[in-house]
Amino acid sequence: MALLEKKVKLSYSDKNSQRLSAKDLNPLVLKCIYMLKQHLILPWLLFIFQPLNAKVEAPNYNFSIETLENFYPDKKIADAQTKFGKPEEMSSKGEIQTLKFMVAQIRYKFPVIVHVKEGVIEDMFAKLPSYFLHDLFFQSIVNRLGKQTEYKKTMEEAYYVWKTKDFKYIYSASCTITCFPIFYSVERIEKITPSMMDQMKASGR
Repeated sequence: MALLEKKVKLSYSDKNSQRLSAKDLNPLVLKCIYMLKQHLILPWLLFIFQPLNAKVEAPNYNFSIETLENFYPDKKIADAQTKFGKPEEMSSKGEIQTLKFMVAQIRYKFPVIVHVKEGVIEDMFAKLPSYFLHDLFFQSIVNRLGKQTEYKKTMEEAYYVWKTKDFKYIYSASCTITCFPIFYSVERIEKITPSMMDQMKASGR
């Protein structure tokens, strides 16, 4: 009987000892779990919030519309060739040549087509990249020419026209999910020959 009571006491003592050990370990276990969570969560938080501190620029952020002034009417074609390289001859009719330049701006290129007569540019037409942002490009024109003289919208395409004493500036843009430029053209008010815009209208484009 005494032996049985002794075994029961020992068993009870062992259980209490086990419970006490588990209780004592709980703070350590909780600390380990907390540290593990911190190591797992912190990298993800840094990854998620990193773009908030990154500088994101639009593709045409560093593009200056002054670049296209090299192709404006009355400019010498030799100056454009010096800066942008030899153009591709698209056609030649009488005294008028149609030349295409590829203008590079950082990581993108777009075509600029000019009519040339006797070494002087008559008019220009630039097919702008669709990944340019309309707001930035349009504002850059407004900063130089002021508010547009004319505005017209056909379906999803908008046309802006500025007229000065000598030149007519035409800019077109369209919107889907975002708004983007389509083309930019400059021609003389008093034209010697039909401009590219006139030719496009005549062909129904």
